[in-house]
Amino acid sequence: MAEIVTVPAAAVRAQIEAVLRAWGMPEDKIAVTADVMVETDLRGIDSHGISMLIAYRQLQEAGQLRLAAEPRILRETPVTALIDGGAGLGHPVATMAMRLAITKAKAAGIAAVAVFNSHHFGAAGIYSGMAAEERLIGMAVSTSKMILVVPTRGAERVLGTNVISLAAPSRAHLPVILDMATSTVAANKVKIYALAGKDIPEGWVVDAEGGPVTDSTAAYRSLLEGGPGGLTPLGGHKGYGLGLFAQILAGALPGGSFSPTRVRTQKPGDPDNIGHFFLAIDPEAFRPLPDFERDVDEVIGTLKATRPADAAEPVLVSGDPEWTERERRLSEGIPMSAELVAKIREIAASAGTPYLLGT
Repeated sequence: MAEIVTVPAAAVRAQIEAVLRAWGMPEDKIAVTADVMVETDLRGIDSHGISMLIAYRQLQEAGQLRLAAEPRILRETPVTALIDGGAGLGHPVATMAMRLAITKAKAAGIAAVAVFNSHHFGAAGIYSGMAAEERLIGMAVSTSKMILVVPTRGAERVLGTNVISLAAPSRAHLPVILDMATSTVAANKVKIYALAGKDIPEGWVVDAEGGPVTDSTAAYRSLLEGGPGGLTPLGGHKGYGLGLFAQILAGALPGGSFSPTRVRTQKPGDPDNIGHFFLAIDPEAFRPLPDFERDVDEVIGTLKATRPADAAEPVLVSGDPEWTERERRLSEGIPMSAELVAKIREIAASAGTPYLLGT
């Protein structure tokens, strides 16, 4: 297993900011992007935090990523909006879109905002959670760039790892946040295992004959290079259906690309046109907020009080592992493999900015 080091969250933030600044991202967008990326790492979603600088550099060098892009609202009603992301990183436009959905939902009870011409936006739960922090129900959905998922009964990849996240507030507990890829795992989860030198569990990746692949390095190389096989859909045909509707909501609705179609004509330097979809619902539009939150508390309390099959592993609700990990990492630091640290050091050097992780 690869060596693991821990880095304070403040150092991770400073390194992300320094690299993005060296790449030419405006200060306001640096702040938003660093907020999302560090929060993602703090919650233990290592596949979508600072490690994504590796992929972002590839987009930057290919001319696909426009870090100075200014998102623009193209269509708008009291309860909807369509935003052009300008081919920038997804974090700023996704934050803008969810904030707009929250504002509209507070005025009208419910609102949906869709985005096209974006790129990777990090962890979807950050955005659905923004609504829960404002005592609303939130939803965030996104398409993805890479063609990685083999559909049920299929023998080749067609879909991305299209993500869905839902969040709800409560009064006595932290927000409930479901954040899931519609594949069994995200491709970047395989990357994290490969960086750490760990085998992946059976069922995450299959080869061209549908057999399991457990060598994380071989699996990730195959996923990156378009080799045979691919990621499995979560729960078979159910995850396949969820991935399909994520593509419809976040791709077809705003005008984002469908990757198997896009790659037939995409030229070097063309953006990936990733699409996102955000929904915010104000419980007050249906009933008094205290009554809603009381009932959510009752659901959460009942679930957590369930007698566990193993006394050492109590019943949790969605979001609990991330909140627990966040507290631990705020205290102890964010764990990073030595290989990832070396890659970040090289990225900083190539960008002409100081290396700040201190390891």
